[in-house]
Amino acid sequence: MTSTATPTTEISALTGLPHWETIPDDIPAAIAEIKAAIRARIEQSGRTVEDVLAEIESYLEAEIADIEAAKARGEEVWPVIDYADIEAGTVSAETLALVKRRGCAVVRGHFDRAQAEGWDRDVVDYVESNHFFENYAGPADDFFGTLSAEMSKPEIYPIYWSHAQMEARQHPRMASVQAFLNAQWTAESEGRQWFDPDADSLYPDRIRRRPPGANSGGLGTHLDPGTLDLWMTEGYQQHFRHLFAGDFAAYDPWDAAYRTEAAQYPGSTMCSAFRTFQGWTALSEMDNDQGVLHTVPIPKAMAYLMLRPLLSDVPDDEMCGVQPNRTFPANDKYHAILMRAVSSIPSVQPGDSVWWHCDMIHSVAPVTDQKGWGNVIYIPAAPKCTKNDAYAALVREAFLSGNSPYDFPEEHYEADWANRFQPSDLNEIGRRGLGL
Repeated sequence: MTSTATPTTEISALTGLPHWETIPDDIPAAIAEIKAAIRARIEQSGRTVEDVLAEIESYLEAEIADIEAAKARGEEVWPVIDYADIEAGTVSAETLALVKRRGCAVVRGHFDRAQAEGWDRDVVDYVESNHFFENYAGPADDFFGTLSAEMSKPEIYPIYWSHAQMEARQHPRMASVQAFLNAQWTAESEGRQWFDPDADSLYPDRIRRRPPGANSGGLGTHLDPGTLDLWMTEGYQQHFRHLFAGDFAAYDPWDAAYRTEAAQYPGSTMCSAFRTFQGWTALSEMDNDQGVLHTVPIPKAMAYLMLRPLLSDVPDDEMCGVQPNRTFPANDKYHAILMRAVSSIPSVQPGDSVWWHCDMIHSVAPVTDQKGWGNVIYIPAAPKCTKNDAYAALVREAFLSGNSPYDFPEEHYEADWANRFQPSDLNEIGRRGLGL
């Protein structure tokens, strides 16, 4: 997707950098231009890009050593929090500090096990009653790894409006956890209120149901906050202003400043919303060696990802493989130091939920002959803000029509399903999230 570019002579008064609010017509030339401009800006600080990257690598080595030591002691790298402590406000200061340091958490007992297992059954009833499998046309994108060829059913269901999904999205327990997670961020800075931590926008996503015996290719290491727009649009340049000035110490991955209004380049695998945390809720038991989520649990690693393309081993017109309409890749070629920290979630039970910072590298491990089911509802924390309010209008339209949401392929399986979740089923949380 291309569109008329902002003229390269337009320089941001806020950052001093050239910017393109839509995808540049000549992407390689724009990459070369912005990289040269960021290098020059960093050098104005009296340091080189190499100096700043060396500082970041020193920080990463210390964090990775801590992660490796925890694994060697047999400890979980991921913080684990009981929902009861979130509800009672009794999560310890030590645990809160670890959530901020690792950028991820598992919430035990977020929902009662019976509730989660009931939702799992409801999903099956919903799709089977509407003959989904007979009408399924195959994956409309290649974002997720697929099951082996002999599997006749999908792993990722392009379903959004089941009672199970909507009941989980608008549940008071979900709102409590989302507010708790949002509170780990700085919602107010630079004299501005960037988002409302106590109200969620109900970002709709799909379902995964992976059956026993499945073979799945998983999902390689990547991240989802954006693509070239992270370097090229004015709002993101402001968000990463400290990094682009060579001041790693001042960069705070938990400060939402400017990103809730930043322009994002369109694509088939994009997210139009600002998510403080990506997340999913488990509908089945999943052992941590059965093709589950992994992350690089270092939120500030985003600094390395943003500045790594400026080193001399990367061609001037490339960004370490980042391009529009693709996920942001992380790999051994350019990010080997970070790959050492890849860490699995703990084993989970039905009703547990899993959360990770929106800028974190993550992956799904491959699995052969999976033991047990691997079923989840994808539900993030996407608080009310300028960007999410704009997307909520599109979500509301899709909800009312039963269509696939804007961020996902136009499959629209549910448009004529009479038993999908209806506006009359919304509670106060749901109506607020959809702007109704």
